Amino acid sequence: MSIRRVNVDGLMQLAAFSHAVVAGDYIYVSGSLGTLGETVDLAPGGTAGETKQVLHNIETILAACNASMKDVVKMNVFLNDMDTFAEMNAAYMEVTGDAPPARITVGKAGLALGAAVEIDCVAYKPVA
Repeated sequence: MSIRRVNVDGLMQLAAFSHAVVAGDYIYVSGSLGTLGETVDLAPGGTAGETKQVLHNIETILAACNASMKDVVKMNVFLNDMDTFAEMNAAYMEVTGDAPPARITVGKAGLALGAAVEIDCVAYKPVA
């Protein structure tokens, strides 16, 4: 099985991790924040705005791996404040639609940059 590390130009990234690792038919996307481009600036709009942005960032990472949100089998959502669950969930459903992947949501997480939400995921995309 081959392993390929993927980093996407135009997205914020720390040297301590790759945006994603493709291992065979699986794509492991690192925890991502709702940052704007390569900056450490978080998307406006609180938890909802950050949720939409982080999912957009994940879509960009998946595209670099020749995959899409339809290939995601599991998402892990970390919330700084569990009281914002409904706000996150509504924004999440706007992006994932009526056939979302499996998911867990963990609250009371201390997140980098003081972010409201962080999401990572696993996708399955058979190599042609």
